[in-house]
Amino acid sequence: MKPSPFFCRAMLFVFLLSCIDVSATHKAIQPPDTVPHYVVIGAFSFQKNAIKFVSHVNKDLKLNASFDINPNRKLYYVYCLSTLQSKEAMNEALRLRGETELQDAWVYHGVLGNNFMSSSGKDTNPVDQQPMNVVAVEETYKVSEPVIESVAESDVSRQPITTKNEITPIAIVETSNATGKAFVFEMTRFVDSVPVEGEVAMIDPDKVKKLGSYPANKAIRVVELKNNTGMVTFTAEVFGYRKAQKDFSYVNPESDTTGVKVDENGIIHVPFELIRLKQGDFAILYNVYFFRDAAVMRPESRFEINSLLEMLRENPKYIVRIHGHTNGNHAGKIIYKDKSSEDFFSLNGTKDGYGSAKELSKSRAEVIRDYLVAQGISPERALVKAWGGKKSIHDKHSAKAQENVRVEIEIVKD
Repeated sequence: MKPSPFFCRAMLFVFLLSCIDVSATHKAIQPPDTVPHYVVIGAFSFQKNAIKFVSHVNKDLKLNASFDINPNRKLYYVYCLSTLQSKEAMNEALRLRGETELQDAWVYHGVLGNNFMSSSGKDTNPVDQQPMNVVAVEETYKVSEPVIESVAESDVSRQPITTKNEITPIAIVETSNATGKAFVFEMTRFVDSVPVEGEVAMIDPDKVKKLGSYPANKAIRVVELKNNTGMVTFTAEVFGYRKAQKDFSYVNPESDTTGVKVDENGIIHVPFELIRLKQGDFAILYNVYFFRDAAVMRPESRFEINSLLEMLRENPKYIVRIHGHTNGNHAGKIIYKDKSSEDFFSLNGTKDGYGSAKELSKSRAEVIRDYLVAQGISPERALVKAWGGKKSIHDKHSAKAQENVRVEIEIVKD
């Protein structure tokens, strides 16, 4: 007997439904990421230095760090977290950058160990989520006493642990398009010679042109200088300190009187002794960023905000005024942080409002003050001033208008 049209349509519907279910089931059983994401806190050419660094961070920072070889870069990666969740690794790297001395922490997605050769390993900067073609390599790590680690006997015989008196040659970090000389920008605090993290800008004084920026306290190759005078300028602008500048001959660096020296390996050492800001000084928090229309800081602001916090802790008599600025004076939407929340760096738990540009600048200055107070700074030491768009540094329609959106710190008392 010929099946009825109704029966045919019913069977077609069942067939299509089964296809959809199979597809959904197929998607549901897709395997999760099986390649780990490592939160890397240091990279070393020598195993013995990786061992020393692991001992330091585990003892002094209370981490649970380990190390293994990255077969692609032929470097020992020290890491404190291995997870299959990319977001978890990124968040932990950002936390370490903002809350500890580990300000170069990044995420490596790949497989570590001598038994593997993964061509797909990738290093990622957690701040901008961009791949890192070059990673910072620490060639030495000094400790006050020899460190004895529990490692395989074969490893100990192959890479004996050194004492504090052994000196490992400094290796030069190569950067893209850099064919010039190698420098170490020795950036320290003037009062006690404690190293300071930051960057140094290289400027061609003949053309008044910035050629590049380079990290301090590492041996690094810079771009080749090509001008008529042979002079070069390096400037250090680190938040909390007065701007420092060195001008000398790139061709004959030791001819100047600013303490520039060339070591036996031809590496040029340029000293920068930084002086803290004084009463009446202003400094812009260039690296503090806010979410759009929000009085909430973005995660990459942690480092510079913590630099402000460190300055206030280091100088208990300091009183600062936090000046908030916007681009223009238009009123609009404002996203506020929940007052009860301890999360200053995400939009979780925020609420929407509406207000003037001055209100937005005030709220942004206040959220910085609130963060400082949450870290133990007295509210009387962090004053707030809101300007809205009254003190623009560029026309609000210019290509540089975004620079009007800023926070300035004034030293009221030192």
